[in-house]
Amino acid sequence: MSQGQEIPHCMQEQHHALSEPQGLEAAQVSEALEETSPSSSHPLMPGDLKEALAAGAPSTPHSPQSAYLSYIVIATISSSKSEECSSSQEKEAGSASSNPLSETEDLPTDPLDEKVTLLVQFLLRKYQMRELITKADMIDEVIKEYKDDFLEILRRASECIGLVLGIDVKEVDPSSHSYALVNKLGLTYDVRLSGDEGVPKTGLLIVILGVIFMKGNHATEEEIWKVLNMMDLYSGRRHVVFGEPRKLITQDLVREKYLEYRQVPSSNPPRYEFLWGPRAHAEASKMKLLEFLTKIHGSDPTCFPSQYEEALRDEVERASARVATRAGSAAMARKRSSAISSSSSHP
Repeated sequence: MSQGQEIPHCMQEQHHALSEPQGLEAAQVSEALEETSPSSSHPLMPGDLKEALAAGAPSTPHSPQSAYLSYIVIATISSSKSEECSSSQEKEAGSASSNPLSETEDLPTDPLDEKVTLLVQFLLRKYQMRELITKADMIDEVIKEYKDDFLEILRRASECIGLVLGIDVKEVDPSSHSYALVNKLGLTYDVRLSGDEGVPKTGLLIVILGVIFMKGNHATEEEIWKVLNMMDLYSGRRHVVFGEPRKLITQDLVREKYLEYRQVPSSNPPRYEFLWGPRAHAEASKMKLLEFLTKIHGSDPTCFPSQYEEALRDEVERASARVATRAGSAAMARKRSSAISSSSSHP
């Protein structure tokens, strides 16, 4: 790639939008996204873009820094598991999450930061126990004297959970101000049904699906691990949030039909690759996935033209399938109604 090559207008705008370093999580995922982008897919991508991306992702002046967000979630889940893990496991998990902690020690904080941390803990506990989340409970049990800042605290906590775990906090009943944690892509994967500790792992699944998508709908095992290593996930080393990653991606997510793990055809010695499984194809919107990844990346879906065009085609196909399904259901309903009318008129 020629260093003198012109940067696309959308990337110029995003480059100027980059703020001061936003911390570990955004930088890692941003770099991971850049690593997954083959030059053939978008030849206008500048060669020195990775250096710009290392500065972090765009943010508003009032949003908490991404490293702090990552630290909140990791610390929350780590503390909830501290009694379940052996001392050796705790030491290993601590080393896996030590970078976020060290990166956040000097980050600026404000009086609301502690409430954000406590609210993340509260939301994850409610998720694990399958209990209703209400505004009244959040104020009474967590926010208390900061109730005037409820919306800001909830926004920060939601951003935190969304970035690291890939789930949204959504109001499901405005009349009672009740909320639920839902997957960003609409995936139905729920680790609580598999006997796991109940920690959402959809954030990691979204990243893996994203790597596969950005790599042309199949990614080698080496390419997947290169990205996971950037996120401090290593084969055979238990992570405090995601557990042992090799088992998760080659067994658990394959068994759930979100991933396909197969030998690369004609490879000798054998090499392996990942593809989307049938459940991922059925549930995941490529456009929503691209929007999620580029938000972390600090860019725009149109900056990845090949993937953007594929995502647009996917949206059209999904819309057509929904229309066909509704039409089929309506036709069946009319047929049943006609049959009932016919039978009633001929006793």
